Parts: sequence; structure tokens; C-alpha cells
Amino acid sequence: MTSANKSEKDRVVIFDTTLRDGEQCPGATMTFEEKLEVAEMLDDMGVDVIEAGFPITSEGDFQAVSEIARRSKNAVIAGLSRAHPKDIDRCAEAVKFAKRGRVHTVIATSPLHMRVKLNMTPEQVVELSIANVSRARNQIDDVEWSAEDGTRSEMDFLCRIVEAVIKAGATTVNIPDTVGYTVPEEYTHFMKTLIERVPNSDKAIFSVHCHNDLGMAVANSLAGIAGGARQVECTVNGIGERAGNAALEEIVMAINVRNDKFPWWNKIDTTQLTRASKLVSAATSFPVQYNKAIVGRNAFAHESGIHQDGVLKDASTYEIMRPEMVGLKQSSLVLGKHSGRHAFVHKLEEMGYKLGPNQLEDAFARMKALADRKKDIYDEDIEALVDEEMAASHDRIKLTSLTVIAGTHGPQRATMKLDVEGQTRIEEAEGNGPVDAVFNCIKALVPHEAKLELYQVHAVTEGTDAQAEVSVRLSHEGRSMTARAADPDTLVASAKAYLGALNKIVMKRQRDMPAAVAG
Repeated sequence: MTSANKSEKDRVVIFDTTLRDGEQCPGATMTFEEKLEVAEMLDDMGVDVIEAGFPITSEGDFQAVSEIARRSKNAVIAGLSRAHPKDIDRCAEAVKFAKRGRVHTVIATSPLHMRVKLNMTPEQVVELSIANVSRARNQIDDVEWSAEDGTRSEMDFLCRIVEAVIKAGATTVNIPDTVGYTVPEEYTHFMKTLIERVPNSDKAIFSVHCHNDLGMAVANSLAGIAGGARQVECTVNGIGERAGNAALEEIVMAINVRNDKFPWWNKIDTTQLTRASKLVSAATSFPVQYNKAIVGRNAFAHESGIHQDGVLKDASTYEIMRPEMVGLKQSSLVLGKHSGRHAFVHKLEEMGYKLGPNQLEDAFARMKALADRKKDIYDEDIEALVDEEMAASHDRIKLTSLTVIAGTHGPQRATMKLDVEGQTRIEEAEGNGPVDAVFNCIKALVPHEAKLELYQVHAVTEGTDAQAEVSVRLSHEGRSMTARAADPDTLVASAKAYLGALNKIVMKRQRDMPAAVAG
């Protein structure tokens, strides 16, 4: 759709909930600094509304939402609240620092949820919703009300409660497919019927929020917009609870590429989609599947001879969009130990990365060190190296050195030196294998109660000199933290990954400490 043809009624508001719903994905917890970095990226790329967190849950979450609100340039900053006065007040307090803030309050409306979860009658849910929206509107102008399990709610009841909350001051009404149950045709009809039957529906923007349990989150989101919704709630890379949320990049590019079928527009700068994907993947330590649409490593790769021949003659034979549209540039640069800083920066830009001066300096030094140990530096090597650099830039516990003695005759022994907030600590430990010895060293140096949930190793590239990328997930006090690290030495990568997850636990505990003291 050209700028001349754009009308406000066809504009789709992009509501990103990567920092709230996305972070609820087990193991995807981000640090305070990572949340700020992701929020800045989302703001820069044109996201209309950033749901920055759930302020009542912890002091750390409140601080993150507040700081994101303070730093926001263009986006509306929203916080989530349950149907409780304290939730709403805390949320309003957190977002008040934004140029434009929003309180997003949610309550269940399906018969099953009202009966089992809320233990409330439909009438009580209506009354509570009116009270919550009114309370929020007394503190802020922008209020979103969500009907949890909306697609399994009864239409007559939904029409009544939506009319009531709009009358009470809700400016956005969200009808989520909370459990990923609906299908596209059904959702289009559902949204269209609701909007037509609610007398004051023109006073609010209707929103969709779809989960991917049956693999239809993106299709359902587009179907909901076809039914009259003009806000879509989504996450970068589709991360979220269970099977995830609708992927922001897929919705945006579907509208962009098939504007003949989806005649709407949004403000997203699509050339930043790859960069956003890489940043979120690095921050959450959740890798993007190779065949992921739009941002997967294989999204623009062609191996079949017939396909390759066609693409070489004319890319449009097998590519419905150009890689440059999503910020991916084709490169012929090969890096090695003689490569300079300028070439390294150029390579990073081609791959969709943008690093700060300190991160860039550290990453360049690590690339040169890797080049001394490894003959060929592939894009995958750079990706692993930079992802780790971005994730570990604020770590308070860092690996200084590691020596491991291993072999057929045990026990295996590790000697480790750590930098713990500026102080050097050294420890030796034995274990049932070299990895166990390394992790026992860490436990001795930084005592903790976290339990190891996942330990995974894979080669970043081919060859015996390939880097090993290790993923570690630690569970602590009901929360899972995941980290990744890469190194030609598997044991060094293991230590770094474990420390990465441990750093997240330490930082979250310190952020939440004021709340614990106050409680």
C-alpha cells in the first residue's frame, strides 16, 4: 500500500509483548539491561505499543517497566495488571514516566475460567471489570481491557461486558485466543460479530492476541484483523508460553508481501527485523529454528540444483521477498586473523547486528583470538561469538581461566579462576567426568541452590576445529534461566554457559531484593 493510499482506518497497531508474554516462556528470562536493550530496539523499529512487563510481580519487573517508560521515544509503554486494585495502581505508577503510558488489565470471561479459576459469576466479572477500568482511567488516559480465554467465551456475555468496559473508559479491547484453540474463519466471524453487536464499538480499538498451540497464531491474527481488529499483539521470534505467540516478523511481512490480500499498513521498519530477531535470541538464549519463516538461517537459502539455477537467473523465481527487505545482506567477506576492525563491523552490519563501542571492542578481540585457533571463520562462528558477547556484557561473574585434567583414570579435576564483581577467586574440584568437575568448581566458588535442568552441546560449524556451543538451563525458586556460550574448547563453553545462567539468577535476585525487604 503506497503512502498516498494509506488511511487511518486501515492502520494496524503493532503491540509487542516480547518483554512480558515472551519472557513467560520457560527459561527465556532476560536481565534488566537486556530488557532495556530490547525495548530500545523495538522503539527504533517502529513498534506502536511495547508491553514492558508485569509491574506487580516483583521489584525488578517494576524497575524495568519504569526505566523503559522513562527512556521511550515514540512507543506507548504498557504494563499488565490482573483484576486487582493494587495491580492496577502499581502498573499505573510504573508507566507514568512514559510520554504515553497504558494500563493493560485482564480478566477471564469464558464459562470454564470464570467457574474454575475465578470462582465468580458472570455478573461479578462484569462489575469487577467496570471497577478496574474506571480505576485505571482515573490514573491514565490509555486503558486496555482483555478478555482472557476470549475465543471460548459466550458471545452474548462478551457483547455485554465489552460494551460495559468501553462505557467505563477502555480505549482498547483485546479478545485473545489464550489457548490457541480457534481457527482463522471462525476468528474472523467471531471478531466481526462482536464489533457489529457492541453498540459503542466505534469508541475503542479492537485487538487480537493469538497463541500457537495448533500452529495457527499468525493466520488467526491476520484473520482477526480481517474481522475488524486494528491492533495485533505479537512477539519477536514468536516466543511465549507453551508453543509461543504470533511472530511479529511473520505478521508484518505477510501484510507487506501480500498487501493485495491484507490491505493494511503499519509503521514497522522491516529492515530491522533480522536485527531484532538476533537481539531477542541472544538476550533470551533461545535459538531461532533454522527453517523459521522470515528470520531463520535457511529462510533465504537454496540447496536444490533446480532452485539454485532459477535464483541465479532471477531471484523472484523462488524468493517472494528480497533478503534486504528484512535487513539481511548477502556477503562475500571471509574473516580471518588478518581482518581489520572495519571489515568486522561491515560483516556484523550485513548479519543484522549493531553493537555498542565496548561490546564491539570486546567482540573484535574475541574474533581475532578465535582466528588464531581456527582456520576458517564462518558466519555461524561470528553469530555465536556476538550473541554471547551481547548476553554476557553485564555479567558480574566472569571466567578468567580454566584447567581440566581428564582421561580414562578418574576422578577428573578442574581448577578455575573467576572474577566475581572485581574480586579474583580460585578453586579446585573433582567430579564424575570433566563437565561435572567444572560445574562443581563453580558451585564451590559461587554457592547456590540452582538445579541444572538442561545441558546441551552442538558444533557451531563443521570440522574438528569447530566451536562448541553449549546451552545451560538452571532452575531457581520456580524460575528457569537459560544461557548459551561458544568456544573451541567444549569445557570452557560449558563453564561460560553455566555462569551465564547463574549471572541471570544473581541479577534477578538483587533486582527483586527491595521488594522482599519491603514485604
